[in-house]
Amino acid sequence: METDTVAELVTRALSAMRAITASDDPDDHDGWDEYAPLLWRASADEAALPLGLELIGSADPIERATGCDLLRDTNYHHEAVRTETATALVALAQRETDEHVLRALARAIEKTHDPRAVPVLVTLAGHPDAEVREGVARSFAEVLTGLPDGPDIRTLIGLTQDQNPHVRDWATFTLGVQSRADSPAIRAALWERTADEHDETRMEALHGLASRHDPRVVPLLAELIGNPEGAHVLTFDAEPITGAPELLPPLPEYEPGDDWTTDAVNACNPVRRARLDAFAWELVCTLHRLRPDLDAAVSMERCGWGRFLGIHAASEATGYDIEALLTRADGDPIRAAELVSTDLPRTQPA
Repeated sequence: METDTVAELVTRALSAMRAITASDDPDDHDGWDEYAPLLWRASADEAALPLGLELIGSADPIERATGCDLLRDTNYHHEAVRTETATALVALAQRETDEHVLRALARAIEKTHDPRAVPVLVTLAGHPDAEVREGVARSFAEVLTGLPDGPDIRTLIGLTQDQNPHVRDWATFTLGVQSRADSPAIRAALWERTADEHDETRMEALHGLASRHDPRVVPLLAELIGNPEGAHVLTFDAEPITGAPELLPPLPEYEPGDDWTTDAVNACNPVRRARLDAFAWELVCTLHRLRPDLDAAVSMERCGWGRFLGIHAASEATGYDIEALLTRADGDPIRAAELVSTDLPRTQPA
């Protein structure tokens, strides 16, 4: 039985971090593999919060960085500490100069889900250290304002033009894929990155434009799919979103057993899409006749191609992937409606 206290776990994590820092290999996997689980275990205890707050006030940058990492993990386990953590990290950001601590701070403040994180990250985006800027590009995801012209989006657009390819990559991913905001400025920034010399950045841009159903990506995706050496797993992620029949012909050249190939073929096949739409329509109409109490409705992801059956019964809200339900019912929408009705028995009146 593990009986280590929070203080003991953090002490061991600090030792691991000091060893990583002293190593000639900053990506020492053994060291990181020891460090991260220790902090994760410590953060499960509520006593991690005061210890993390104490560490970020230390004169030792290693302790401050470890304190930020501990606070980040603590926010996963204990939502109630997020406001206090955000307050402390905002104060730290105003005085911190060490680049290693700033990277950890960016990671930590995102997990507070606090709007005060945004101006902190906006300021750090101008830091001269590329790894700090990369950390900022990674850390906007969970504090995005949702505003197409918000300070977070404007900062991410700027970071998509960074000289460092890893900064551009993460900024393009956060802007194009993790953010659902849309505007001419966002699309222009993503389109510019479709010509990026960095492969990952270019593919993230294509994926972001596909998510916004921008037709300009279709010929670019077709070119990539037509050249197996140029195709990328993200190509197959982007392709189903567009659902463009022009992308279908080259797909049989790929391994048919791969899930992403199957999804791409299904999404780009107009006959398949029409069949799925017809199935979904008959399914929901049948459910309304059989079980009006379920209040069934069909929806489709904005950034996807699949159909979803939403159920809002009196006692619960649930749903089904219509493609999976189609398979389960052997393609029979009436049978599918009966299966759903059986899954969700009527609530007996009190």
